[in-house]
Amino acid sequence: MTTPAYASENIFAKILRGEIPSHKVYEDDMTVAIMDIMPRADGHTLVIPKNASRNMLDVATEDINAVMATTQKIAQAQMIAFEADGITIQQFNESAGGQVIFHLHMHIIPRKEGVSLRPHTGDMADGDLLAQQAEKLRAVLDKM
Repeated sequence: MTTPAYASENIFAKILRGEIPSHKVYEDDMTVAIMDIMPRADGHTLVIPKNASRNMLDVATEDINAVMATTQKIAQAQMIAFEADGITIQQFNESAGGQVIFHLHMHIIPRKEGVSLRPHTGDMADGDLLAQQAEKLRAVLDKM
């Protein structure tokens, strides 16, 4: 089976081009971390590569290495910023695997013992709340 081509009009490509706003918490030469606008828990963050890749099936090795390094950095900061007991990391590939946006992205979700993830309803979170959570996470990242 052939993986479909990367479509440059996906929402993450538009965010990377500055066409759509986001709550950015971290950026380096190869990756960007932003708050998920439909968070399953407070502090839910996404890490995306700057280079185009549909998912794990077509990403360049150097890009996935950078994504994983940023994912670890965000997870470590979330443990502090959100007083998390653990971290859930999710990544989906193709429609059958649960992927909805076809630009590689990692979900990093701070977790509290005994607290279930919120359902994925499609409802967007309050922008002011996301901005506050982004600031909280950036404050910890700045000290790392």
